[in-house]
Amino acid sequence: MEPNKKLVAYFSCSGQTARAAKILAEAAGADLFEIVPAQPYTAADLDWTDKKSRSTKEMNDDSCRPAVASRVPNMGEYDTVFVGFPIWWYVAPRIVQTFLESYDFSGKTVVPFFTSGGSGAGRTDEILHRSCAPQTGWKASLNMNGRDAASVRGWLRAHL
Repeated sequence: MEPNKKLVAYFSCSGQTARAAKILAEAAGADLFEIVPAQPYTAADLDWTDKKSRSTKEMNDDSCRPAVASRVPNMGEYDTVFVGFPIWWYVAPRIVQTFLESYDFSGKTVVPFFTSGGSGAGRTDEILHRSCAPQTGWKASLNMNGRDAASVRGWLRAHL
């Protein structure tokens, strides 16, 4: 295993988080993995103003864990895993918890990163950290809004 091999895993619906993930992966020299829902989200599913939409129902149910379409086949090879997502209802979408709960991150460092239309991370770190083994190294989440490659490289040097 190469020393400190990195993975950027991300969930994105609109493309914002995907763009941020690609910038981060390039800056960190990391592999890229998209967290794809087993049941894709439609525009109606993502309508946060509709109390009956799929995303609203998921976010109102703390135990909801939407299925992920595929797994990282070689997760054991990675020392650092960046996990990216948009902020929904001031936290990460439930599918991110599904992803984190699907692997043993003991001895690894997990670094969440997010994009947002305007809100901060809220209780995201606290909630997601509970989805990982206690022996997981945890870094505070990184807000990727407005970051370019140079600012991401600077953040990586300062925090990892």
